[in-house]
Amino acid sequence: MNLLSWMTMVVMAQSAGAGDVVRLPQPDTVGGASLAMSLASRRSIRSFGSEPLTVAQIGQLLWAAQGITDTGKGLRTAPSSGALYPLETFVVLPEGVYRYNPQHHELSLKIQGDLRHALQKAALGQKVVGEAPAVFVFAAVYERVAVKYKGRATRYVDMEAGHACQNLLLQAAALELGGVPVGAFHDGRIAGLLKLPKEASPLYLVPVGYPNR
Repeated sequence: MNLLSWMTMVVMAQSAGAGDVVRLPQPDTVGGASLAMSLASRRSIRSFGSEPLTVAQIGQLLWAAQGITDTGKGLRTAPSSGALYPLETFVVLPEGVYRYNPQHHELSLKIQGDLRHALQKAALGQKVVGEAPAVFVFAAVYERVAVKYKGRATRYVDMEAGHACQNLLLQAAALELGGVPVGAFHDGRIAGLLKLPKEASPLYLVPVGYPNR
């Protein structure tokens, strides 16, 4: 089923235009490794095999980072000052760049084509960015928080990005995947490659895949 879902996603990416939607499987909220086991096994991994992630794995990782856990109030897995949610989350795959929509737990195709090696160049040549089967990207719209918290917005948003990134990395460990947070990159080049709106600032690149043993 995972393979079929993955093949469906690839076909959609190759034949669809920007804005088309990929529905993600419902996240697993009851099973998997314990939090203690995930904490104990989490390491920064910088070398991956070529095996792609499944749609279910991608969906689970995105849900861990920014998924909805209270449908009534719209609350998410990571805490957010004032529940203002300034983060925008993307995943860069060989088939294209997708934006995550937490409200509907789905991906929308933003850019077709493989941008991982272009991301690698913008990330000071770090091979892990170009070789990982998936690169998750966190960007932030600071103005969403600044309207309420003024000068403290930058602090609050950066803290929130850290919460979301750690959630993703712990979920990766629980799935027996590896990942590493990357903060060394040219902000403007990353924003241009991903066609971010001018008010959005890239904060993290998180390459994820199966660790090379």
